[in-house]
This record gives sequence, structure tokens and C-alpha cells, in this order.
Amino acid sequence: MTNRLNLGLSENGRILFSTRILRLFAYGFLSVILALYLSQLGLNEVNIGLLLTLTLLGDTAISLWITTNADRIGRRRMLISGAILMILAAALFAATRNYYLLLLAATIGVISPSGNEVGPFLSIEQASLTQLVSDHMRTRMFAWYNLAGSFATALGALAGGGLSQLLQGLGYTPILSYRVIVLGYGMIGLLLVGLFNRLSPAIEVPTNIHSVPAGEPAVPRFFGLHRSQKIVFRLAALFSLDAFAGGFVIQSLMALWFNQKFGVEPAVLGAIFFGANILAGISALSAAWVASKIGLVNTMVFTHLPSNVLLILVPFMPSLGLAVALLLLRFSISQMDVPTRQSYTMAVVAPDERSAASGITGVARTIGASLSPVITGAFMSNPAFLGLPLILSGGLKIIYDLALYFNFRSVKPPEEQFQTAKQGE
Repeated sequence: MTNRLNLGLSENGRILFSTRILRLFAYGFLSVILALYLSQLGLNEVNIGLLLTLTLLGDTAISLWITTNADRIGRRRMLISGAILMILAAALFAATRNYYLLLLAATIGVISPSGNEVGPFLSIEQASLTQLVSDHMRTRMFAWYNLAGSFATALGALAGGGLSQLLQGLGYTPILSYRVIVLGYGMIGLLLVGLFNRLSPAIEVPTNIHSVPAGEPAVPRFFGLHRSQKIVFRLAALFSLDAFAGGFVIQSLMALWFNQKFGVEPAVLGAIFFGANILAGISALSAAWVASKIGLVNTMVFTHLPSNVLLILVPFMPSLGLAVALLLLRFSISQMDVPTRQSYTMAVVAPDERSAASGITGVARTIGASLSPVITGAFMSNPAFLGLPLILSGGLKIIYDLALYFNFRSVKPPEEQFQTAKQGE
């Protein structure tokens, strides 16, 4: 390839980094005000939690079909389809107060209540990017990919909170100021359609690969997988537990938590999550260096455990300053497992299973995350249980970390197998 970046990416790679940045900016832009917007529409905390749960469940069903068929039908086509679903969701959310129409938009559209990835994009982009770099560059590339996304989410959160506060200061009603942001989310979806349309056939599955190594019996495909079915479904089960725990503290609900607990205004919420996502991005970037020293699985586990202890401590803080300080400290180490998790999943499956593997593990995470917001909404409707979601989240994540370590510490990606063999010579 010519005209490469330092990460070894071609023009296709730069486009995929650009779409990641735009998409995560949009998610952060919307997530800070989403629960506040729904509250202004007249929904109570329980209905908000239910709608956010259905948002994630709808993304799950759509993403499962798209990602398990993307390697066969075409990755570019599926990315464009996902962007169109973003536009559709924004249009319906902006156009109606009707709860059932909002549920429809939440179910079939693509909206991120957490500020994190939803929909089919991440899985297909990961599969496409993995074939553009070597095994030794893969984790580093995902670290930068996640750094770009975290910075974009941070800027989006800052912009969403700041813009809504500015518009309200200019005389806009809260609901109208939030609706402007919803429409902005849809406009970013239009930009994504244009960028995905520029991708070349080089991002598609290579035509010269063999799905089953010579001499091995053929394995029937199941959801786009063949020889990696067992390991992918084991990973998916664990990732689902982690995401279920994370669903208690998605960004929209954390914003609502700070608003209810300390009366924090939208502009300040935007600043808090700007800082949190910046720190998350920096922690993700350092993951590649740590993984090169101790391995991908060890990095996932040993950096995640202390961050979960910090999360459990947040609701016990007596002041906003201390609560924010612990939250930011948590974010400074909590995302080191993200690029390592992505890199590990791509490393242990065949090239023509990558979209499906990423999609299935991603869908498992979405299913897990979709079940907890409705529980959080019920807890947050009672002041006595306001801090319980954070405690549950941290405790369940610790269980996930220990289970991941004991199940996968001996399953090495190619670069670690090579390093182990070299050391044994």
C-alpha cells in the first residue's frame, strides 16, 4: 500500500478512523442530554430506563444480522445501512412525543445512550482494520482507534452539554435545546453515509483465504463462524456479563445520577464526561505498551480490577468534588481492557470469521448492557437506592475479571505464541 500512516493504514484505514471519530462524537453529543430530553418529553425514570433498554435490544437484533452477514454480503454496504438507521432514529426522536413511536425509534434505529459504540459499525470496522495491519501492530492500532473514539466522545459530551446550556441561555426551552442536539445527531449520520460510500473493495474479505486449514475437516458455519465457534461463544458469555455490569452506569444514566445527587447542570455534566472520556482515551493508548509486556489477557484483567473498586466507592463520596475525582481516577485506567479485548478477539479467529466474531461478542455485550438500564431506572426512582447501581456494577465487573483470567490465560494470540516459542529456543 502507498501513502500509509505511521500505523500502516491506507486511505481505507484513514476513512475508518474518521468515521469512528464522527460517530463517537455523535454518541457523546447525544448521550449527555438523552435522558434529560426524555424526561422533558414527560417520561418518568422507569419509562426512561425501559426505553434505553429497548434501544440497546433493538441495536442487538439489527447488529447480529448485519455483522454475521457482512463478510458475505459486503462490509461497505452494511456500514452504510447502519448510518441510515442512525438518521432514522434521530428523525423519529426529534419528531414525536408519542411514547410508542419513541419505542419504535429506539428499537429499529441506532442510538447510543451510553456514549459508547452501538450498532454494527465497530465489528465491521475492526474486521476491516485488522487485515490492514500486521499482528504485532494490531493492538497498537486498536489503542489509537479507541483513543480517537474516546476523544471524540469527550468532545461530543462537552459540545452537547455546552450547546444545550447556551441555547437555554438564549431563551430556548430545555426541550427545544435538546431537540437541536438530536437533529445534529442525525446530520452526522448523513456525513457517515458519504464517508462509508468512499471505501474501496480492499476492506472486504480477501478472496484468496481458506476458511478451513488444509487437512482439517470442514466445520458447518453457524452465525458466520466455523472453527472458532467455541472460543467466540465463551468470550461472548463473559463479555455479556461485563456489559450487563456496565449497563448500570451508562453515561446517560450517570449524567442523570449526578443531576439527581448533586444538582449538576448540563454544561457541567458535559465537562465532567469530557474529562472522563479524555482520560479513558489515554488509558486505552497505554494498553498497547502494557500488553506488549504482560500479554493481552493479563492487561484486560489486571487494569480492570482496581477501576471497579473505584466505581464501588463513588456513591459513598460526600461531595461532588470527591465523587468526580474518583470517577475520573477510574476512567484513567478503566478502558485499558478495550483495545486489548478487541485485538484479542480478532487474533484468535480466522480472517473470514472476524466480522461475525466481533459482531457476536458485540451483540452479547449489547444484550448484557440492555438489561440493566431498566433496573437502574427503578433504583434511581427511589432516593434510598440511588447509589446501588454503581455498587452492583463494580461488583459484577470484578466477577467478570476473575472469570476471564481463569478461562483464557492459556489461550494466546499469534504474536504471544511467537514470543513464547522464541523464548523457548
